[in-house]
Amino acid sequence: MASFFIQQFGCRATQADGAALECQLLDRGCTPVTDPAKASIVILNTCTVTAAADAQARDAIRKLHTRNPAARLIVTGCYAQRAPEELAALPGVTHVVGNSHKPQIPDLITATLRPSPVGAQHAAPQLGTRPGPSRPGSPAHIFPPQHSSSLLPIANLAPDSAIPFHSFLTESVPTSRPAQILIGDIFANSELLSAPLLGGEAGHTRPTLKIQDGCNLRCSYCVIPYVRGKSRSLTPDAVIREIQNLAAVAQAFLPVRFSAPNPGQSPHRNSTSFEPALEGTKFTARETVLSGINLGTYGRDLTPRTNLLQLLRRILKETSLERLRISSIEPQDVTRDFVDLFASNERLAEHFHMPLQSGSDRVLAAMHRRYRIAHYARRVELIHDQLPHAAIGADVITGFPGETDADHQATISFIEQHPFTYLHVFSFSARPGTPAASLPNQVPARIIKSRARQLRALSDAKSAAFLRGQLGRQLRVLTLRRSEHDERNAVTPALSSNYLKLSVPGIHEPNQWFDVQA
Repeated sequence: MASFFIQQFGCRATQADGAALECQLLDRGCTPVTDPAKASIVILNTCTVTAAADAQARDAIRKLHTRNPAARLIVTGCYAQRAPEELAALPGVTHVVGNSHKPQIPDLITATLRPSPVGAQHAAPQLGTRPGPSRPGSPAHIFPPQHSSSLLPIANLAPDSAIPFHSFLTESVPTSRPAQILIGDIFANSELLSAPLLGGEAGHTRPTLKIQDGCNLRCSYCVIPYVRGKSRSLTPDAVIREIQNLAAVAQAFLPVRFSAPNPGQSPHRNSTSFEPALEGTKFTARETVLSGINLGTYGRDLTPRTNLLQLLRRILKETSLERLRISSIEPQDVTRDFVDLFASNERLAEHFHMPLQSGSDRVLAAMHRRYRIAHYARRVELIHDQLPHAAIGADVITGFPGETDADHQATISFIEQHPFTYLHVFSFSARPGTPAASLPNQVPARIIKSRARQLRALSDAKSAAFLRGQLGRQLRVLTLRRSEHDERNAVTPALSSNYLKLSVPGIHEPNQWFDVQA
């Protein structure tokens, strides 16, 4: 029986992809392991939002191959969709699978082990208008994009699937054959492709359900639309079914601790290693996170057309889920009716993450963002007026081409003046093929570094102020998985509705409610 280890980088949508992949592999009889050195299959789920994310993935590939040169190493995700040739050239990589075909990875393992007929030729795929992978002197086996018709929508992916899975253990890893590449035109994908979740995948107490993928916006710095495709949504009925299943007591999987990628080494920042769950235990998802690449556009592609607000109302009415949290949402999608719903129902987490990117209207225009500072400020004030204890987080990019000291100071001043809880600070990274990559007046790296440091210090100050404002409040928290540090100190980590991470005295199982005083 094949054993597998999954390591991933990136956003909640990527984490949801990885959890669905884990579920498919478990369904096919594969065994998850905590140590990549003991896996016959190693899967790396990549991010490509910045050059640093690319470098992190390449570094992880090298280390994983060094630890386990006999493993079949499959690289998938956004980096794989954007630059498959780069990844295929790395030692140890046996397969590169783009986002266009990620749901097929379990079936691909079977298909790619079958020898091709002598003399068989494969047409070179197209990724947008870019030619497919090409490496002189070492032609890879290419699956043309028309094979994407065999991708399965979520409605066809049931936990009792009988699709066969053949172990990698029956064949040794080729040392001279180049990596096989499977990519297709991501813009041809019209359905959201996923797999049903059982709950507890990736050791998460709070399952992430991806209900939307892709993006129709074209922010000048962002490569994600080109690797995720156009916006597409899971049908409301499918979302309701998934949440009903997650919220019901069922045979599923509970989390356990996982080991670091190397002995004595912490996991990569922004990466997750999937570890085995405890089979046959009872699991009820008490909190679920809805994720997407551009979550606020949910339902606009469906017939009949719907929206995120209508979906949230249905979830509250038709499921027993105790707490629902949303991931990042654009400020233009945070309407008064949207905030009213959150203020009127305690089952909705008091947590809003709205990308800001810059506090300068001039920079926002150059970024092709669809709001200006006054608009964003009204949304923050609307949330804070109705939910004064809500967590409000934001993404900020520093060092965008042409950003002046005055623009940077405008961002600092805007954040200082508004009740933010935390910031995710990104240094500008020129992504190939994006308009911002060719803009003049690129900001020197030393200035970007200085500005990022200043923003992170401000984020720490805002977080500390928010924490001080919560002291003495009664909060309902959900216990999470314990770390070794928690066990040494006899505490259990827990999360509140407004995204406060607290420590509950004593050793408790994850996924339990406690009422505590901050």
